[in-house]
Amino acid sequence: MSAQLSGQTAEHAADKRPQQAAEPAADSRRRPPLIAVVTLLTALLTVLLIAFAWPAARSQPRDVPLAVAGPAPAVAQVKAGLERAMPGGFELTAVPDRTAAVQRIENRDAYGAIVLDPQQPEVLTASAGGPAVAQILTQLSTRLSPDNPPKVTDVVPLPKDDPRGAGLAAGALPLVLGGIMAAGLLTQLVRSGSKRMIGAITFATTGGLALAAVLQFWLGSFEGSYLGNAGVIAMSIAAISLTLLGLEWLLGTAGLVLGAAVMMLLGNPLSGLSSAPEMLPSGWGALGQLLPPGAAGTALRSVSFFDGAGAGRPLVVLACWLLAGLVLCGLGALRTQRVVHPRHEAKPLTV
Repeated sequence: MSAQLSGQTAEHAADKRPQQAAEPAADSRRRPPLIAVVTLLTALLTVLLIAFAWPAARSQPRDVPLAVAGPAPAVAQVKAGLERAMPGGFELTAVPDRTAAVQRIENRDAYGAIVLDPQQPEVLTASAGGPAVAQILTQLSTRLSPDNPPKVTDVVPLPKDDPRGAGLAAGALPLVLGGIMAAGLLTQLVRSGSKRMIGAITFATTGGLALAAVLQFWLGSFEGSYLGNAGVIAMSIAAISLTLLGLEWLLGTAGLVLGAAVMMLLGNPLSGLSSAPEMLPSGWGALGQLLPPGAAGTALRSVSFFDGAGAGRPLVVLACWLLAGLVLCGLGALRTQRVVHPRHEAKPLTV
């Protein structure tokens, strides 16, 4: 009897050995090799570096709009001088006088102006519209007339508490991260799609009020209407979060990751908040203005420092993203209804 039991035990152990040996083999097949993981991480790191460093490293004026007031021969001479100094850097528009030049700056039709007064030439800047452009114009002012250096006047300056515009430039990342975090957490913690949308809009409102309060009342980076600034920030966060929620609703995790990558790797570095859209590589600055971070940055500058001048187009861009997010969420809701409530086939009548 004992011999029989020992034989069964040995047989049972022999049956387990192949099964136990097969489990590590199956586990190793499910996991990618180490070299693949390292290669993927290296590729991701390289993409991050290119996305954030390339626009900054290639930043220079490209058709930056400027106004010039003065006699036609003098305007032509200045245009030739600027073209020699920075080929293709500026797009000049002749205006009758200094008043017209200031008006173009305040309407956000120009980043600055050159007033060719024989007695006292003057360079007009607007650091609130783009500190990098204002700095370049200030540096170029000494080249325009070495014998009679022009006076430099900042027509629309940045606030005294933030003279370099660091708060606004750094605000692009929280805008993007706020929308991404809202979509990511809501998809994980809230099951109902309608409640996710309500949560995203509510968070965008509270987040807009909070960020605007910090930037305006604490850091002193904003001026103008507090509610106007908060409204622009809220629109941006809502546009990003609703779009990502809709993509996740339709495509699952892949949609969320894809949307987050576009906003982070394209929207943030191409926003132009640290310089100006015209300072970015050709074409990329225009693309950045079609994404929520870039549109939000331009709208914030307009609302905060220029009494809303030039805010129309970026606000339309944000509204389009908001609408697109709502449409994606609606399509996701329809898809969910079809999956949960499939169409039943008609059953044959029984006699």
